[in-house]
Amino acid sequence: VQLVESGGGVVQAGGSLRLSCAASGIIIPNYRLGWFRQSPGQAREGVSSWSSYDGHKYYADSVKGRFTISRDNAKNTVYLQMNNLKPEDTAIYYCAVSYGDSWGDAEYIDTWGQGTQVTVSS
Repeated sequence: VQLVESGGGVVQAGGSLRLSCAASGIIIPNYRLGWFRQSPGQAREGVSSWSSYDGHKYYADSVKGRFTISRDNAKNTVYLQMNNLKPEDTAIYYCAVSYGDSWGDAEYIDTWGQGTQVTVSS
């Protein structure tokens, strides 16, 4: 299984970015995929995910109303649209898959992508 992220970069506060995660070795609708992020000195935080079990989309309180998770099954790719970005969103963003549909803690993750840096300037 391989997850390859892209789309990170530097943006001013209030701007937008779209992250992509191309998956290989799995069929994404069959698993819970989503995004974590990690800032320097901080633990990895679950940002958003899409459950394969009940179709529920999870968002951390800090990103609700600003971030949207989506997927293209034909491309086997998951996206994270990030709008109205804030400096506190600055982090490395990791694509992640949980084979058991658990989420919220990094210990539930079975495979990680390599990460993509998002930097939001004030």
